[in-house]
Amino acid sequence: MACARVPLDEQQVTEPGPLGKERTLPALHPERQEDRYFVPYKPPPEDGSPAEVEEFLEHGKFITEDLEWLLALPHDKFWCQVVFDESLQRCLDSYLHHAPRGLDLTSLPASPAVADMQRSVHRAVFLTFLRMATHKESKDNFITPAVFGEIIYENFLFDIPKILDLCVLFGKGNSQLLHKMIENIFTQQPSYYSDLDETVPTVLQVFDTILEKCGLQCEGATAMEPVKLDTHKRPTAMTMSQQQLVDVILYLCDSTTTVHAFLDIFPSACSSFHSHGFVSRLTSFYETAVPELETAVRKRNFDDKSFQEDLWKRLSHSCRKMVETTHLLLHHTCLQPILEGRENMQTFAEELLQHFTSFLPEKRFLSDYDEQFPITEDVSLLQQAIPVIDETRTSYLLQGVESAWDSVGRRKPKSQFQPMSSSFSSVRQGVEGGSPKRRDAREPGDGGESLRGAEAMLDVPRKGNNGAVCPVSSAELESLLSCIKDLLPDLGEGFLLACLQEYGYNSELVINNILEDRLAPSLDKLDRAMPRPVKEELPSVLCNRSNVFDDDEFDVFRRDQVDMSRIWKGRRKGEDARELLNDKQHIAEQKARYQAYQTVVEEVVLEPGETEGAYGLDNYDDEYDDTYDMNQVGANDLDGDSLLNRRPFTVPQVLRKSNKPEDVESEDEEEEPLQSNVNRDQFVQDPAVLRERAEARRAAMQQRKGFRPERSTNVVGRPKGQGQTTETLLDRRKKEANKSRTSNHNRRTMADRKRNKGMIPS
Repeated sequence: MACARVPLDEQQVTEPGPLGKERTLPALHPERQEDRYFVPYKPPPEDGSPAEVEEFLEHGKFITEDLEWLLALPHDKFWCQVVFDESLQRCLDSYLHHAPRGLDLTSLPASPAVADMQRSVHRAVFLTFLRMATHKESKDNFITPAVFGEIIYENFLFDIPKILDLCVLFGKGNSQLLHKMIENIFTQQPSYYSDLDETVPTVLQVFDTILEKCGLQCEGATAMEPVKLDTHKRPTAMTMSQQQLVDVILYLCDSTTTVHAFLDIFPSACSSFHSHGFVSRLTSFYETAVPELETAVRKRNFDDKSFQEDLWKRLSHSCRKMVETTHLLLHHTCLQPILEGRENMQTFAEELLQHFTSFLPEKRFLSDYDEQFPITEDVSLLQQAIPVIDETRTSYLLQGVESAWDSVGRRKPKSQFQPMSSSFSSVRQGVEGGSPKRRDAREPGDGGESLRGAEAMLDVPRKGNNGAVCPVSSAELESLLSCIKDLLPDLGEGFLLACLQEYGYNSELVINNILEDRLAPSLDKLDRAMPRPVKEELPSVLCNRSNVFDDDEFDVFRRDQVDMSRIWKGRRKGEDARELLNDKQHIAEQKARYQAYQTVVEEVVLEPGETEGAYGLDNYDDEYDDTYDMNQVGANDLDGDSLLNRRPFTVPQVLRKSNKPEDVESEDEEEEPLQSNVNRDQFVQDPAVLRERAEARRAAMQQRKGFRPERSTNVVGRPKGQGQTTETLLDRRKKEANKSRTSNHNRRTMADRKRNKGMIPS
C-alpha cells in the first residue's frame, strides 16, 4: 500500500499480476486504471418529446453515477482514472461544449425532472474539475507541485479554452472557488501564461470575423492588409440573411460574456490582454459594429416579435459586457496600482489618461462607458492621489466626455453614486480589495429588463417573508438557494437559510465553508436536512375590516340573512311617483325638533314687585366700572388664607395725595435705580458691545464643537524660478475651480470661445 507522507508521484504499490505473482508498480500507472466507460453529455431536448426526455434522463443518470463513483475513489485511484481514461475526458469536454449557458434559448428545462437531472450533472462535473485542480487533498494525499503542473499540462487536463468555459458555466455563485482553482493551476504551471498570450490574438480574431461578416472594417485590425476587390459585394447587417444575423449576435454575446467572466474571476490575466492592445481594439470594434447591429435588429422585419426582443436583449447584454471588460482592464492595470500606492504612480496615471483620451473619438462607446463608470470619479481619484496632474489635460478630457453625450443625442443622467467629497484614504481602503462595482440595473439600450445570469444587486435593505429586514429580496434569496442546492442538493433549505443569514447572504462563502467543514459552531448543531420554515399566512383583509356600517342590518360579512325587501334598485315596485311626492312623513318627524325655536320674546312686562332675575334678564350697564371686580375673587374663601390678608389692598399711585412725606420719599427711592441703569433703557445699544458679545458667543460655540479654523490660502507662492510648494499648487487649483461662483464667472471659457471664433485677434 501507499506510504504515508510520500507524494503520489513517488509512491510504489504492490498488487497481484496477471499470472498471480505480485508485482510492484508506480502509484500512477495505466494498468491501475479501472475499466469503466463514461458516456458523453447531450444537452436537454428543445421540444421536450417523451422519447428525447427519456433519453436525456438516462444519459444524465449514467453520467451522474459514473462521476459520483469517480469522486468516491481514493486519491491514487482517482488520479489514475483521470490521467489515463480517455472516455472520462471526452465526457467532461462534451459537457463544457454542449452545456446550456445562462442566456441560451434552451436554458429553460422542459420539465422538472429534466431540470433536476441537469442540476445533478452540473454539480458532479464541477466537483470533478474542482478535485482535478487540487494537488493536495490532505497531509497524506498530495502530489508534488511541479509534477502536478506537468501532469495537468502534458495530459491536457486543463487548457485555456476549458478554463474559459469553466468561468462561464460555474462562475455565478462559485467565483471564489474558481479563483482558487485557476490561481492554483497558473501557479503550479506557469506555461499557461504563455498559452494565454497566444490565445488573446485568437480572441481578437473573433471581432475581426464579426466585422468581416457585417462588411465592416475596424481601425488597426486589418489596416496593413490590402482591400479585396469584392469587398463592396459583401453582405452587410441589413442585407445578410436572418439566420446569419442571429448567428453573429449569438457569437458576439457568447464571446463577450466568456471574456468578461474570465477576467472578473481571474484578474491576473488582465495584464496579458492589456499587453496586446485589447482595450483599443475592443473600443474600436464597439464603435464600428454595435450601431450597425442595433440598426439591423431594430429595423429588420421578424415574424416573431419575441425573438426580435431576445436578440435585442442579447445585443444589449454584449454591449454591457464589453464596457465592463474595458473597465476591468483599466482598473487592474492602471487604477489599482495607483490606489495601492505602488512605485511609478505617475506612469500609471499617464497611461490611464492616455486611454481615456483615446476614447474621445469613440463617441458612442464613451457615452456608454461614462454612464456605467463615470470618468469624472476616476479623474477626481487621480487628482487626489497625484496632485501634480496637468489640469488643462483633465479639463479637456471632461469636456470631451460632455461633447460625446451631446453628439449621440443623449442626456447625461444624474449621478446615482456618492459624491466625491470623501477623502482619498477612505476611497482607497474601499477599493484595495478589488474592482469597485458600480451597479446599474439597466442594460445599455434596453428597457430596464433584467437578463438571466446578469441580475443587478441593490444595496437597499428589503423585508423578507417573515417581516425582518433582509439585505436581499425574495427573488434574490431564491436564486441564492438554487445556486447552493445545485452543488449541494442533500442539504435542507432551512439549514441553507441559516447559513446564508450567518454569513451575510454570501453564497460563495457558504459553499466554501460547507465543503471545507468550517461552519460556525451554531450551524454545526443544526440538522443539515432541516426543512424551510413554513411561512405564516397573514390574516384576511376582510376579517380585519373596520367600517362605520359594521353590524348594521345590511352587513353581509357578519349576517347570514338580510331583509331583501328593504333593498331595491330604481323605483320600488308598486310605488306611484305622485304618492311618493305627497308623502310628508319626514316633515312631521322634524316638526317637533323646530318647535323649540318658534317662541321669541321681544319684551317682558314686569308687574310691581317682580325682578328681572325671575326671567333671566340681566341688563348690562355701560356706565359700571368692573376694573377691580376680579381682585376679590376667591379672596375670602374658607379653605385658606385670604388674599387680602396676604397682600392688603393698595391705593393706586395716581390716586394718592401728594402732601404725604412718605409718598415723596418712596418716589425718590424708586427714581434712584432708574438713573443708575440708564444704559439698559437705551433705544440703540453700542455696536462695539454687540460685536464683542457675538464674537464671544461664536468662539465659545467653536470651542465646544472642536472647530478648527481653515488654513489661509496662498496662491502667490514663491518668486518665479524658485519652484512652488504642493500647498500653493492645490490653492491655485481650488481658486481656478471655484472662481465661477463669483461675478465674471466663466470669463476664461468665454474668452477662449470668442478667440476660437475669430472675435478677438490672437
